[in-house]
Amino acid sequence: MADAPGGPDPDQYDELAADYAAHAGSSVANALYDRPAILGLAGDVAGAHVLDVGCAAGHLAESLLERGARVTGIDASASMVRLARERCAASGDRARFHRADLAEPLDFLPDGTFDLVTASLVLHYLEDWGPVLGELRRVLRPGGALVMSIHHPAEDWRWFDRPDYFQTELVTDTWQLGGRPHEVRFYRRPLSQAFAALRDVGFQVDQLVEPMPLPEARERDPKVYAALTTTPNFLYFRAISPAS
Repeated sequence: MADAPGGPDPDQYDELAADYAAHAGSSVANALYDRPAILGLAGDVAGAHVLDVGCAAGHLAESLLERGARVTGIDASASMVRLARERCAASGDRARFHRADLAEPLDFLPDGTFDLVTASLVLHYLEDWGPVLGELRRVLRPGGALVMSIHHPAEDWRWFDRPDYFQTELVTDTWQLGGRPHEVRFYRRPLSQAFAALRDVGFQVDQLVEPMPLPEARERDPKVYAALTTTPNFLYFRAISPAS
């Protein structure tokens, strides 16, 4: 797999797209923790135009469509975009998916197009959040919201046993998917850097959430449920794009 110094590496997800799609559809961390938290912060999306950033195989987009939204999904991986289109095909022209590199300008998206941007577990693949957050604010209408999840800074620091919490640095994790290991690279950073990046492009943080999984997670996987309810895992922001 090629290194991706600026943005998400499409190769790492093209290689594991099918395995990841199967995992994300049913895993406790995705289905009973991350997606419910994102949807809860998104609120009522009926009639809203949503940009789903890092849409992966389309599980979140499918949930947004079921709630009455129109969804434009973007992802760096062509394989993920294909899977998302297949998953959401029944929604017709209410669902559109495009391959896009978040490290580059999103020139094909006009200013003020979206009521909501969702970014589920994607921004930690970017070293520099400034340009992409600026683009996400540009495509949001005034008063629109960005709802995003990232790896919890405290958990990444502990998990990778790094000597300096305040560094932003590339780390490599190994995921077991489809019965085989996959190496995945992303950036860890301190919480202060995440807040500063949002503030510097003009977002106003409305909510910061450390959620709990849905109750049924306890029966599905008691070990994962215990970890999600006692240690930091993911962190959630709802940030508003105020009128200029």
